[in-house]
Amino acid sequence: MRCQIKFFKCIFFFTVIICFASCKTKRAATEIIIVDDPQQMDAKIAENIKAALLFAQDNSGKINDTIALSQFDMVNKFYEKNDFQNIWSKEEIGLPLADSLFQFINNAAAAGLYRADYHFSDLDSLRYKIANDSLVRRDANAWTKADIMYTDAFMRICKDLKEGRLLPDSVSITRKSNYVDSFFIKNLLSAKNGGNITNIFSAMEPDIIDYQHLRSGLKEFVLNMDSTRYLYINYPYKDTAAFMKSVIRRLQQAGFKSESDQSSDSSEFKRLVKKYQQENGLVVDGKPGQQVINKLNLNDREKFRRIAVTLDRYKLLPTLPENYIWANIPEYYLKVMDNDSVVLRSKIIVGKPLTRTPLIVSAISDMVTYPKWTIPQSIIRKDILPQLKVNPGYLARKGFSLVDSKGETVDPYSVNWSKYKKGIPWNVVQGSGDDNALGIFKFNFNNPYSVYLHDTNQRYLFSNKDRALSHGCVRVQNWQALSYFIARRDSLAMPEGKSPSYNEDSLKTWIANKDRKRIMVKKPLSLFIVYFTCIADDLGQITFYNDIYNDDQNLARKYFSGK
Repeated sequence: MRCQIKFFKCIFFFTVIICFASCKTKRAATEIIIVDDPQQMDAKIAENIKAALLFAQDNSGKINDTIALSQFDMVNKFYEKNDFQNIWSKEEIGLPLADSLFQFINNAAAAGLYRADYHFSDLDSLRYKIANDSLVRRDANAWTKADIMYTDAFMRICKDLKEGRLLPDSVSITRKSNYVDSFFIKNLLSAKNGGNITNIFSAMEPDIIDYQHLRSGLKEFVLNMDSTRYLYINYPYKDTAAFMKSVIRRLQQAGFKSESDQSSDSSEFKRLVKKYQQENGLVVDGKPGQQVINKLNLNDREKFRRIAVTLDRYKLLPTLPENYIWANIPEYYLKVMDNDSVVLRSKIIVGKPLTRTPLIVSAISDMVTYPKWTIPQSIIRKDILPQLKVNPGYLARKGFSLVDSKGETVDPYSVNWSKYKKGIPWNVVQGSGDDNALGIFKFNFNNPYSVYLHDTNQRYLFSNKDRALSHGCVRVQNWQALSYFIARRDSLAMPEGKSPSYNEDSLKTWIANKDRKRIMVKKPLSLFIVYFTCIADDLGQITFYNDIYNDDQNLARKYFSGK
């Protein structure tokens, strides 16, 4: 019995020792630990960093109740490789390296970043206390928290500048491979060993010329931006009364005051809207439509969010080749790039918000003169089937044919259309010719959406300012110049002594003779269909376009809400 009691006492005593040892090496960064000798400070900080990171490992990356590390794994790996030594201070003195990083964080907006993502408030408070309170300056825990937050901020900035903050989703194009641990650690060691922080960060950003122009323009924009928080108006709306109140409130924020207390009165409301339209160069009709709401919503804070999203969209792109087509949906323009020079520009028509043009990375594989149009089932289901139920002669009137899987023509009058609701077991085909919806030329590229670039038989629509009008395909006004560029490019790619199977003159002849030809492109031309609501010229002047699919708004709400 005595032996058992002694045994359990030993077990209890051993457990207490283990717990005590564990508590000594795994603790939150909270308690004040005064070190009187500055030469002993760094050793104590290293001990604290190790204990705080062990604590964070069991507490979802939190080193205490208020400070959470966004890049805990990377931070932990760095300190493990560095024997948990502090790198941002030495013997109770903050190093210039820490000052440089803090200044970058303070000016993070100039890089399209939010300083709140990098412990700015906590670091600012700690820096002030360390500089002005001798007790805090001797507190090893204060230096510990600062060191870990600086390292976490550095890692997060690396990630945000290199990869961006947007995760792959329905509005992303592609995603570069995640950068391995050595990328982050290598750059932090470079900074520690005397590298310039600004230069290190700059080297991480895309070298795409349009990105650099926008990045250059952002610095001037941030210096002059109005940071006032204005009301954002949702459009379209469901509650008319609530919508009117929102518009009135936003107009008042813009300085458009009512002349009476009856601003909600329909006539007074209309007068305020008209006044706003007049002063902003909009159609003056007193109706708060899409143009008015777009203008009211596009304040400087919203513009900054647009720029931040756009910069991150560039970071999602793969490496751009020397030659490529760049079709920007919100801009309603396409351009062909040759070694950072624009060699061709063209107006384009893109998908309506309900039938969006998808974001695509592909390459032009072949071209077709006088193409036939096999109408997508989505259009058949939504637009054609309801018409056929009323009158089977609709197909003939539109120049369409009903074709089975063998290519045989089917008589639409022989079909009981009333039994079809979600689709039909035949193709609807429009023959080639001047009246074809695809026009007289089509550019094919591999994609899962059955979309392509093409001419159109509604060329007058290119004069519209807003050109989100298609079912998803991209209509190209200057299709001839684009086809000739591809032909010349193919000719130059031919081995010496060999003639190309076609050239610019061939295209002209086939088009003049109305020949239907499919032309295989020998050297596929890369194509990027993108969604960038702001661009900058080589002087950094930024132009903003309507967020026609509300993609930027949704991304900003998802990633930047409350910042």
